[in-house]
Amino acid sequence: MHEMEFRGLAPDTILLQPEGAQRILRDTAELSALHNVSYQLLAGSPAPQKKFLAVGMASVQRPRGFYLLATLQSLFSQSTEEELQEMVVVVHLADTDPGWNVRVAAAVAQKFARHILLGQLLLIHAPPEFYPTLEGLKRNFNDAEERVKFRSKQNVDYAFLLAFAANLSSYYLMIEDDVWSSRSFLTAIRKALASQEGSNWATLEFSKLGYIGKLYRSSDLPRLARFLLLFYQEMPCDWLLVHFRQLLTQKGVIRFKPSLFQHMGLYSSFQGTVNRLKDEDFQADALDVPDNPPASLYTSMSIFENYEPLKAYSSAQGYFWGKDPAAGSTFSIVFQQPAQVSRVRVRTGSVERPNDFLHAGLLELGQHRDRSWDCSSYVPVGSFKKGILEQQGLERVLPGPVDCVRIRVTQDQSEWLIIQSIDIWTTAGN
Repeated sequence: MHEMEFRGLAPDTILLQPEGAQRILRDTAELSALHNVSYQLLAGSPAPQKKFLAVGMASVQRPRGFYLLATLQSLFSQSTEEELQEMVVVVHLADTDPGWNVRVAAAVAQKFARHILLGQLLLIHAPPEFYPTLEGLKRNFNDAEERVKFRSKQNVDYAFLLAFAANLSSYYLMIEDDVWSSRSFLTAIRKALASQEGSNWATLEFSKLGYIGKLYRSSDLPRLARFLLLFYQEMPCDWLLVHFRQLLTQKGVIRFKPSLFQHMGLYSSFQGTVNRLKDEDFQADALDVPDNPPASLYTSMSIFENYEPLKAYSSAQGYFWGKDPAAGSTFSIVFQQPAQVSRVRVRTGSVERPNDFLHAGLLELGQHRDRSWDCSSYVPVGSFKKGILEQQGLERVLPGPVDCVRIRVTQDQSEWLIIQSIDIWTTAGN
């Protein structure tokens, strides 16, 4: 075990009015803690060159249930050798009992020796003397004192983890120590990043749960670490992460479906309370993520409020909601470039509005796009059953490139129509 000096976070210059200056200086003194934290490196050593992705988590002793080994196993076994070369996993063993940290580090090092040797796994610990006080904190939201202490310490655990990870990779993925990963999640994240190229995002989300599956640019980590430290006693970490996103001027959530991470833990690390949170959008195989080529979307139906067509087609959150579906109503996807379509899956309706599904309709593939951004000829390739359609092997049904994919309503319905998601897979070489 050896110490690792962490430098590289320039101190903020704070301009102060004389009155109240002492109090503010005292409160922000903790910020300087990030400049000279000596991390204990419990296992592994950082690779000489930056990776594409760092996956970080903090782990403490739980009164019941211990999932860290299974979480690491899932991350590594669900990744290909090529993906593992582009990834480093960082675990902050942050328990107040040093004996526990050392025992867990030994167990992890034994089970994942190969990944440690290859620079794919690091175990760190920030000693307690670098922590701000955890006693006598503000009891915001009328939280019990123990709860405040737990969540405040958790914010600092994450702050030290983020500060350490800032120089390890281009992107940083935050997860918890009790999650299943889907197969090839790194490749799915790469695809999602490509879809956001040129946009000014602060956080991309790959799960709807807490701190699981939040992606950051590593260049934002020093700021995020300082932010968590500055407001450590105010509120839980997941709330602070929302404020951070909004401060970086990303108004809405950008969440990708299907989710790439799922809770495995039944027990929370706080007092062993039962945690039944599950993400129903989780998909175990990220290689099964659709391609959804760039396209323009059109519909003959009236759109309700801002539930526009793109929300059904993009992998970000949301759905299309049409007000007046009638026989002959259409919803069209017109590709920017012709594509070889192999498989299409459409889901309509929602849990909240179970009757707003497509009662009767067809899926059609179109060719020969004309000037009006429509296709001159369509071939029906499948019909909806209980609001759902999935067709595979479409490259054999309609050989040659496809310009348009269209959903056509075949009978009037009094209920509105929600199109939850439209997933399109293409074959290579188009």
